[in-house]
Amino acid sequence: MFEQILERVRQHKPLVHCITNYITTNDCANIVLACGASPTMAEAEQETAEIASVAGALDINIGNLNTMTVAAMHQAMEAANQHDVPIILDPVGAGASSYRMATLRDFFAKYHFAVVRGNVSELLAVGGAASNTKGVDAGAADAVTEENLEERVAFFKQLSAKLGAVVSVSGAIDIIASPERAYLCRNGHPMMSCVTGTGCMLSALTAAYCGANHDAILEAAAAATAAMGVAGDIAYRKTMEAGQGTGSFRVHLMDAISLMDADTLNGGMNIEIR
Repeated sequence: MFEQILERVRQHKPLVHCITNYITTNDCANIVLACGASPTMAEAEQETAEIASVAGALDINIGNLNTMTVAAMHQAMEAANQHDVPIILDPVGAGASSYRMATLRDFFAKYHFAVVRGNVSELLAVGGAASNTKGVDAGAADAVTEENLEERVAFFKQLSAKLGAVVSVSGAIDIIASPERAYLCRNGHPMMSCVTGTGCMLSALTAAYCGANHDAILEAAAAATAAMGVAGDIAYRKTMEAGQGTGSFRVHLMDAISLMDADTLNGGMNIEIR
């Protein structure tokens, strides 16, 4: 199944409309290109609805909220819902401020999302549970571990049912959940957290995969997470072999996504279904 998802992205080259934060715009555009899709980073309120209506997917990232980008997001999401364009929402920093939570509540009240993707602290906050968010980073106390795995899987399945969206949770153990089942992915390396924007990049990658696979959103989100994790494993190995640091790791990560194929993904991913 994952092989078909990768192949469809390169065949159909979906237009991925990203309204993301200023820190990671370039990396998000490049990772969309690397996987075989086509990015647009339009955020002017005057055109976002028009562009979103013809996109394959819409990526909404609230990392740097302001009144102008929020207005543009509303226009884009309304158009996306009207034209059955899947929306991937990255609730960056959920729980860190009342402004972010009020914005998210407004979004959830008005729009339907295909995937809500973030770190565990952000998604605990979205689900109304206590979280230990550290700004835009997950709190260590919230981490998904083997000991709390079943509890976390059950929580995120319930959250998926509540939101009517796939819930994709990044961490040492990734959880990609629908109400009925969840994929667990144990790929990636802690060095990924030392590079700004890997989560934002994964949201953009998820949008690209979903944009070419409207009929398989759960599997597309899981494939994106697995591909990013395998790319992280490859990037870490190459970085260490060359005695390099985080700057080179970032480049190796992008290279790995651009070279990702079915054999590499199947040979490297560590994934199961619950």
